[in-house]
Amino acid sequence: MAFTDYIRISGFAQDMKSMNFSLYGQWIGIVLIFLSIALGIANIFHFNIVIVFAILAIIQGIILAFVEVPFLLKIFRVPDWFIRGVQTLDQNMYRVLFYVIMAVIQWLSITCMSTSLIALAALMTIAAICYAVAGVMKQEFHKSNVVASVDVSEMPIDAQIRQAL
Repeated sequence: MAFTDYIRISGFAQDMKSMNFSLYGQWIGIVLIFLSIALGIANIFHFNIVIVFAILAIIQGIILAFVEVPFLLKIFRVPDWFIRGVQTLDQNMYRVLFYVIMAVIQWLSITCMSTSLIALAALMTIAAICYAVAGVMKQEFHKSNVVASVDVSEMPIDAQIRQAL
């Protein structure tokens, strides 16, 4: 298996047409991974308490990477309690709570100074709303169709990394 066996580009169009709001929330979360890290680094150069929120944004971006791209749990060595915690977020309402908490943290950055971290707070709020709509509409939690349905749990960890590269 090559790395391209894990990714289907046509899956993005299927995700957008699906009308499943958990998929929309997941795509917003994937965008938030990069945005959190980038805006966290950009805001770390402020000379007030905004630095704390910038560091939190970077940490949130890393956590989001593991939550929204579960394949990373197989590549990196992480504690079992972290894996179990991420796996509990595989339900719409738990994702709502997760994103609301993260959004509140970034909304609190406004109390210090208005910065670009407001964009993170707004997008995290939108992701929480997407997951909430999916939960209210009783839509099943789905993962993106872009990632191929390869069961990585059946492969040894060394084989997963070797096959992906």
